[in-house]
Amino acid sequence: MTELGDVAWPPAPIRTERLVLRESEARDRAAFIELHASPEVHTYLGGPRKRDELEREMPETPGRWPGSFVVDLDGAMIGQILLRRATEHRRPAAAGKADLGYLFLPRAWGLGYAAEACAAALAWLDGALPGEPVMLTTQSANVSSMRLAAKLAFTEVERFEAWGAEQWLGLRSPLTPSG
Repeated sequence: MTELGDVAWPPAPIRTERLVLRESEARDRAAFIELHASPEVHTYLGGPRKRDELEREMPETPGRWPGSFVVDLDGAMIGQILLRRATEHRRPAAAGKADLGYLFLPRAWGLGYAAEACAAALAWLDGALPGEPVMLTTQSANVSSMRLAAKLAFTEVERFEAWGAEQWLGLRSPLTPSG
């Protein structure tokens, strides 16, 4: 995965009804460690990393690159949205397209934050790169992620086996610019 291309980064913070999508700051480090060490968060992602390893290796300001948004609720990080270019995706249908990824702390699950934050990030992308199609890959067993993909208007392109499980690849067609 590589940067998105010719977009100004970081954008001004994106505000939704309840959230702020912003660039990572040093104060987010503990939440990043919690996110990557969580067995619940990584159930469908190959398992968590060891906390002591994360403590040693995590930079002072983690997740600071184009396309990485911290999802902030009331001044605290609850998740991360990733928009990247899928240059080396294992599926030809996704290669070269923008790719949406997201991770949320378990305490933020089931409250609509992921849908709200992803919709805001996708709206930003629509403005920054008009006409850009977006891909999303998740394990088909991840029912919550499958519901979110449908809510965000991703449609199935294909299912495939990878990492010992069935994966679902979806496409969100670009918005047609009004003329």
